[in-house]
Amino acid sequence: MRFLIIGAGAVGGTIGVRLAQADRDVTVVARGAHLDAIRARGLTLRQPDGTTTARLPAVDGPGPAPLPADTVLILTTKSQDTTGALATWADAPVVGGGTAAERLPLVTAQNGVDNERAALRIFADVHPICVWLPATHLDPGVVVANGYPHPGMLHIGRYPIGADDTDRAVAEVLTAAGFVAPVRDDVMRWKYGKLLSNLGNGLQALLGQDIPDVLVERVRAEGVAALAAAGIAHTSPEEERAERGDLVGLRPVDGEARSGGSTWQSLARGSGATEVDHLNGEIALLGRLHGVPTPVNVAVQRAVRRAVRERVAAGAFPLAELEKMIG
Repeated sequence: MRFLIIGAGAVGGTIGVRLAQADRDVTVVARGAHLDAIRARGLTLRQPDGTTTARLPAVDGPGPAPLPADTVLILTTKSQDTTGALATWADAPVVGGGTAAERLPLVTAQNGVDNERAALRIFADVHPICVWLPATHLDPGVVVANGYPHPGMLHIGRYPIGADDTDRAVAEVLTAAGFVAPVRDDVMRWKYGKLLSNLGNGLQALLGQDIPDVLVERVRAEGVAALAAAGIAHTSPEEERAERGDLVGLRPVDGEARSGGSTWQSLARGSGATEVDHLNGEIALLGRLHGVPTPVNVAVQRAVRRAVRERVAAGAFPLAELEKMIG
Protein backbone atom coordinates (compact mmCIF):
# COMPACT_ATOMS: atom_id res chain seq x y z
CA MET A 1 0.00 0.00 0.00
CA ARG A 2 1.45 3.35 -1.12
CA PHE A 3 0.28 6.79 -0.06
CA LEU A 4 -0.12 10.03 -2.00
CA ILE A 5 -0.81 12.89 0.41
CA ILE A 6 -2.51 15.77 -1.35
CA GLY A 7 -1.61 18.78 0.78
CA ALA A 8 1.56 18.60 2.89
CA GLY A 9 0.56 21.23 5.45
CA ALA A 10 -0.02 20.74 9.17
CA VAL A 11 -2.12 17.57 8.94
CA GLY A 12 -0.73 16.15 5.71
CA GLY A 13 2.86 16.91 6.67
CA THR A 14 2.50 15.19 10.04
CA ILE A 15 0.90 12.11 8.49
CA GLY A 16 3.44 12.02 5.68
CA VAL A 17 6.54 12.15 7.88
CA ARG A 18 5.13 9.65 10.37
CA LEU A 19 4.29 7.21 7.55
CA ALA A 20 7.77 7.63 6.11
CA GLN A 21 9.25 6.90 9.54
CA ALA A 22 7.21 3.68 9.53
CA ASP A 23 8.90 2.72 6.22
CA ARG A 24 5.84 3.36 4.06
CA ASP A 25 6.04 4.53 0.45
CA VAL A 26 4.87 8.15 0.64
CA THR A 27 4.71 10.98 -1.89
CA VAL A 28 3.49 14.43 -0.86
CA VAL A 29 1.81 17.10 -2.95
CA ALA A 30 2.73 20.70 -2.16
CA ARG A 31 3.13 24.04 -3.91
CA GLY A 32 5.19 27.20 -3.96
CA ALA A 33 7.92 27.80 -1.41
CA HIS A 34 6.79 24.79 0.64
CA LEU A 35 7.31 22.47 -2.33
CA ASP A 36 10.70 24.04 -3.06
CA ALA A 37 11.79 23.58 0.56
CA ILE A 38 10.70 19.93 0.70
CA ARG A 39 12.55 19.17 -2.52
CA ALA A 40 15.69 20.97 -1.35
CA ARG A 41 15.87 20.01 2.33
CA GLY A 42 13.15 17.46 3.06
CA LEU A 43 10.05 17.86 5.23
CA THR A 44 10.88 18.58 8.88
CA LEU A 45 8.49 17.51 11.62
CA ARG A 46 9.05 19.05 15.05
CA GLN A 47 7.35 17.19 17.93
CA PRO A 48 7.48 17.28 21.74
CA ASP A 49 9.89 14.33 21.81
CA GLY A 50 12.20 15.47 19.02
CA THR A 51 12.66 16.63 15.45
CA THR A 52 13.01 14.54 12.31
CA THR A 53 13.41 15.37 8.63
CA ALA A 54 12.09 13.03 5.96
CA ARG A 55 13.34 13.16 2.38
CA LEU A 56 10.06 12.54 0.59
CA PRO A 57 9.20 12.62 -3.10
CA ALA A 58 7.29 15.88 -3.59
CA VAL A 59 5.18 16.88 -6.59
CA ASP A 60 2.79 19.67 -7.52
CA GLY A 61 0.40 17.52 -9.55
CA PRO A 62 0.03 14.31 -11.55
CA GLY A 63 3.02 13.34 -13.67
CA PRO A 64 3.13 11.47 -16.95
CA ALA A 65 3.60 8.10 -15.25
CA PRO A 66 0.42 6.33 -14.08
CA LEU A 67 -0.19 5.90 -10.36
CA PRO A 68 0.49 2.43 -8.92
CA ALA A 69 -2.71 0.43 -8.48
CA ASP A 70 -2.11 0.04 -4.72
CA THR A 71 -2.05 3.81 -4.10
CA VAL A 72 -4.25 5.38 -1.43
CA LEU A 73 -4.92 9.09 -1.92
CA ILE A 74 -5.12 11.08 1.32
CA LEU A 75 -6.68 14.51 0.80
CA THR A 76 -5.48 16.91 3.50
CA THR A 77 -5.97 20.29 1.85
CA LYS A 78 -8.09 22.94 3.50
CA SER A 79 -11.75 22.58 2.53
CA GLN A 80 -11.68 25.63 0.26
CA ASP A 81 -9.11 23.82 -1.90
CA THR A 82 -11.02 20.55 -2.20
CA THR A 83 -12.70 21.26 -5.52
CA GLY A 84 -9.44 22.10 -7.24
CA ALA A 85 -7.64 19.09 -5.76
CA LEU A 86 -10.38 16.70 -6.85
CA ALA A 87 -10.34 18.10 -10.38
CA THR A 88 -6.54 17.83 -10.53
CA TRP A 89 -6.29 14.20 -9.43
CA ALA A 90 -9.55 12.59 -10.58
CA ASP A 91 -8.36 11.75 -14.09
CA ALA A 92 -4.81 10.74 -13.19
CA PRO A 93 -4.16 7.41 -14.95
CA VAL A 94 -3.59 4.23 -12.95
CA VAL A 95 -1.38 1.29 -13.84
CA GLY A 96 -3.53 -1.33 -15.55
CA GLY A 97 -6.06 1.17 -16.88
CA GLY A 98 -8.70 3.54 -15.59
CA THR A 99 -8.33 6.67 -13.52
CA ALA A 100 -7.78 7.55 -9.88
CA ALA A 101 -11.44 8.50 -9.47
CA GLU A 102 -12.53 5.13 -10.82
CA ARG A 103 -10.05 2.83 -9.12
CA LEU A 104 -8.30 4.32 -6.09
CA PRO A 105 -9.60 4.97 -2.57
CA LEU A 106 -9.73 8.61 -1.51
CA VAL A 107 -9.32 9.34 2.19
CA THR A 108 -10.52 12.79 3.27
CA ALA A 109 -8.59 13.92 6.36
CA GLN A 110 -10.06 17.42 6.57
CA ASN A 111 -12.13 19.72 8.73
CA GLY A 112 -15.69 20.33 7.63
CA VAL A 113 -18.39 17.91 6.50
CA ASP A 114 -18.96 18.73 2.82
CA ASN A 115 -15.67 17.46 1.38
CA GLU A 116 -16.93 13.89 1.27
CA ARG A 117 -20.08 14.76 -0.62
CA ALA A 118 -18.04 16.76 -3.12
CA ALA A 119 -15.59 13.89 -3.47
CA LEU A 120 -18.29 11.27 -4.02
CA ARG A 121 -19.53 13.18 -7.03
CA ILE A 122 -16.23 12.31 -8.71
CA PHE A 123 -14.51 9.49 -6.78
CA ALA A 124 -16.23 6.13 -6.39
CA ASP A 125 -14.55 5.14 -3.12
CA VAL A 126 -14.46 7.79 -0.35
CA HIS A 127 -13.30 7.32 3.25
CA PRO A 128 -13.69 10.19 5.75
CA ILE A 129 -11.29 10.77 8.61
CA CYS A 130 -12.26 12.80 11.66
CA VAL A 131 -9.05 14.65 12.40
CA TRP A 132 -7.88 15.43 15.92
CA LEU A 133 -4.29 16.36 15.18
CA PRO A 134 -2.95 19.56 16.78
CA ALA A 135 -0.31 20.75 14.35
CA THR A 136 0.92 23.99 12.78
CA HIS A 137 2.41 24.87 9.42
CA LEU A 138 3.72 28.42 9.06
CA ASP A 139 7.21 28.08 7.57
CA PRO A 140 8.15 26.36 4.27
CA GLY A 141 9.37 22.82 4.78
CA VAL A 142 8.44 22.69 8.48
CA VAL A 143 5.47 21.30 10.42
CA VAL A 144 5.10 21.46 14.20
CA ALA A 145 2.94 18.77 15.84
CA ASN A 146 2.04 19.24 19.52
CA GLY A 147 0.11 16.01 20.08
CA TYR A 148 1.49 13.70 22.81
CA PRO A 149 1.94 10.81 23.51
CA HIS A 150 0.30 10.18 20.14
CA PRO A 151 0.44 12.87 17.45
CA GLY A 152 -3.26 12.57 16.68
CA MET A 153 -6.48 10.58 16.69
CA LEU A 154 -7.84 9.75 13.24
CA HIS A 155 -11.26 8.06 13.16
CA ILE A 156 -11.83 6.46 9.76
CA GLY A 157 -14.82 4.89 8.01
CA ARG A 158 -16.56 4.74 4.66
CA TYR A 159 -18.77 7.46 3.24
CA PRO A 160 -21.66 7.87 3.76
CA ILE A 161 -21.76 5.11 6.40
CA GLY A 162 -20.13 1.85 7.35
CA ALA A 163 -16.55 0.57 7.22
CA ASP A 164 -14.69 -1.89 5.01
CA ASP A 165 -11.35 -3.61 4.45
CA THR A 166 -9.78 -0.40 3.12
CA ASP A 167 -10.62 1.41 6.35
CA ARG A 168 -9.15 -1.39 8.43
CA ALA A 169 -5.99 -1.57 6.31
CA VAL A 170 -5.41 2.20 6.43
CA ALA A 171 -6.13 2.26 10.17
CA GLU A 172 -3.55 -0.48 10.70
CA VAL A 173 -0.92 1.53 8.84
CA LEU A 174 -1.77 4.74 10.72
CA THR A 175 -1.58 2.88 14.02
CA ALA A 176 1.86 1.53 13.12
CA ALA A 177 2.89 5.13 12.39
CA GLY A 178 1.97 6.16 15.94
CA PHE A 179 -1.56 7.52 15.49
CA VAL A 180 -4.69 6.39 17.29
CA ALA A 181 -6.90 5.24 14.42
CA PRO A 182 -10.29 3.81 15.41
CA VAL A 183 -12.47 2.40 12.61
CA ARG A 184 -16.05 3.69 12.92
CA ASP A 185 -19.24 2.81 11.05
CA ASP A 186 -20.52 6.28 11.99
CA VAL A 187 -17.46 8.35 11.18
CA MET A 188 -19.57 11.27 9.91
CA ARG A 189 -21.23 11.54 13.33
CA TRP A 190 -17.73 12.13 14.70
CA LYS A 191 -17.00 14.66 11.96
CA TYR A 192 -20.14 16.63 12.81
CA GLY A 193 -19.05 16.66 16.45
CA LYS A 194 -15.66 17.97 15.33
CA LEU A 195 -17.42 20.61 13.22
CA LEU A 196 -19.03 21.99 16.37
CA SER A 197 -15.59 22.24 17.99
CA ASN A 198 -14.18 23.92 14.89
CA LEU A 199 -16.77 26.72 15.05
CA GLY A 200 -14.44 28.45 17.50
CA ASN A 201 -11.59 28.47 14.96
CA GLY A 202 -12.88 31.63 13.34
CA LEU A 203 -13.20 33.38 16.71
CA GLN A 204 -9.59 32.48 17.52
CA ALA A 205 -8.41 33.68 14.12
CA LEU A 206 -10.14 37.01 14.70
CA LEU A 207 -9.51 37.61 18.40
CA GLY A 208 -6.54 35.45 19.36
CA GLN A 209 -6.64 33.58 22.67
CA ASP A 210 -8.68 36.23 24.53
CA ILE A 211 -12.17 35.17 23.40
CA PRO A 212 -15.20 36.04 25.55
CA ASP A 213 -16.80 32.83 26.84
CA VAL A 214 -20.22 34.04 25.78
CA LEU A 215 -19.17 34.07 22.11
CA VAL A 216 -17.76 30.55 22.34
CA GLU A 217 -20.98 29.36 23.93
CA ARG A 218 -23.21 31.11 21.42
CA VAL A 219 -21.37 29.96 18.32
CA ARG A 220 -21.62 26.34 19.47
CA ALA A 221 -25.24 26.64 20.65
CA GLU A 222 -26.25 27.87 17.21
CA GLY A 223 -24.44 24.92 15.66
CA VAL A 224 -26.17 22.41 17.93
CA ALA A 225 -29.56 23.95 17.16
CA ALA A 226 -28.94 23.89 13.40
CA LEU A 227 -27.84 20.25 13.43
CA ALA A 228 -30.86 19.31 15.55
CA ALA A 229 -33.23 21.03 13.12
CA ALA A 230 -31.58 19.20 10.23
CA GLY A 231 -31.81 15.85 12.05
CA ILE A 232 -28.03 15.36 11.95
CA ALA A 233 -26.45 13.27 14.71
CA HIS A 234 -23.15 14.30 16.28
CA THR A 235 -20.87 13.28 19.12
CA SER A 236 -20.92 15.14 22.42
CA PRO A 237 -17.94 16.82 24.10
CA GLU A 238 -18.14 14.21 26.87
CA GLU A 239 -17.98 11.34 24.36
CA GLU A 240 -15.06 12.97 22.58
CA ARG A 241 -13.11 13.57 25.80
CA ALA A 242 -13.66 9.97 26.86
CA GLU A 243 -12.45 8.76 23.46
CA ARG A 244 -9.27 10.85 23.55
CA GLY A 245 -8.55 10.31 27.22
CA ASP A 246 -4.81 10.69 27.75
CA LEU A 247 -4.00 9.46 24.24
CA VAL A 248 -3.68 12.85 22.52
CA GLY A 249 -2.75 15.80 24.68
CA LEU A 250 -0.98 19.07 23.95
CA ARG A 251 2.67 19.61 24.83
CA PRO A 252 5.05 22.43 23.95
CA VAL A 253 7.59 21.88 21.19
CA ASP A 254 11.01 23.36 21.96
CA GLY A 255 9.38 25.28 24.79
CA GLU A 256 6.66 26.83 22.63
CA ALA A 257 2.93 26.16 22.94
CA ARG A 258 0.83 25.73 19.81
CA SER A 259 0.27 29.06 18.10
CA GLY A 260 -3.30 28.61 16.88
CA GLY A 261 -5.74 26.49 14.95
CA SER A 262 -6.13 26.02 11.21
CA THR A 263 -8.05 29.25 10.50
CA TRP A 264 -5.63 31.30 12.61
CA GLN A 265 -2.76 29.78 10.63
CA SER A 266 -4.34 30.75 7.32
CA LEU A 267 -4.53 34.38 8.46
CA ALA A 268 -1.04 34.26 9.94
CA ARG A 269 0.41 32.98 6.66
CA GLY A 270 -1.60 35.46 4.60
CA SER A 271 -2.78 32.59 2.41
CA GLY A 272 -5.65 34.63 0.94
CA ALA A 273 -8.40 32.16 1.93
CA THR A 274 -9.67 30.27 4.96
CA GLU A 275 -12.06 27.38 5.58
CA VAL A 276 -14.56 29.57 7.46
CA ASP A 277 -17.19 29.12 4.72
CA HIS A 278 -17.03 25.37 5.33
CA LEU A 279 -17.16 25.64 9.14
CA ASN A 280 -19.27 28.56 10.36
CA GLY A 281 -20.67 28.76 6.83
CA GLU A 282 -21.98 25.18 7.14
CA ILE A 283 -24.00 26.23 10.19
CA ALA A 284 -25.22 29.35 8.37
CA LEU A 285 -26.35 27.12 5.49
CA LEU A 286 -28.19 24.66 7.73
CA GLY A 287 -29.76 27.51 9.64
CA ARG A 288 -31.12 29.06 6.45
CA LEU A 289 -32.38 25.71 5.19
CA HIS A 290 -34.19 24.86 8.42
CA GLY A 291 -35.26 28.23 9.79
CA VAL A 292 -32.74 28.45 12.65
CA PRO A 293 -31.16 31.86 13.36
CA THR A 294 -27.35 31.72 13.39
CA PRO A 295 -26.26 35.37 13.78
CA VAL A 296 -22.95 34.69 15.53
CA ASN A 297 -21.77 32.11 13.01
CA VAL A 298 -22.80 34.40 10.15
CA ALA A 299 -20.93 37.33 11.73
CA VAL A 300 -17.81 35.23 12.30
CA GLN A 301 -17.94 34.05 8.70
CA ARG A 302 -18.28 37.60 7.39
CA ALA A 303 -15.60 38.96 9.74
CA VAL A 304 -13.03 36.32 8.76
CA ARG A 305 -13.68 36.96 5.09
CA ARG A 306 -13.20 40.67 5.76
CA ALA A 307 -9.98 39.98 7.68
CA VAL A 308 -8.64 38.07 4.68
CA ARG A 309 -9.69 40.79 2.27
CA GLU A 310 -8.26 43.63 4.36
CA ARG A 311 -5.16 41.65 5.43
CA VAL A 312 -5.94 41.96 9.13
CA ALA A 313 -3.33 40.12 11.19
CA ALA A 314 -4.33 36.93 12.98
CA GLY A 315 -5.89 37.79 16.33
CA ALA A 316 -6.10 41.52 15.58
CA PHE A 317 -9.77 41.96 14.58
CA PRO A 318 -11.49 44.44 16.94
CA LEU A 319 -13.91 42.73 19.33
CA ALA A 320 -16.22 45.76 19.26
CA GLU A 321 -16.45 45.49 15.48
CA LEU A 322 -17.33 41.81 15.64
CA GLU A 323 -20.00 42.50 18.29
CA LYS A 324 -21.45 45.21 16.06
CA MET A 325 -21.62 42.72 13.16
CA ILE A 326 -23.45 40.24 15.37
CA GLY A 327 -26.02 42.92 16.23
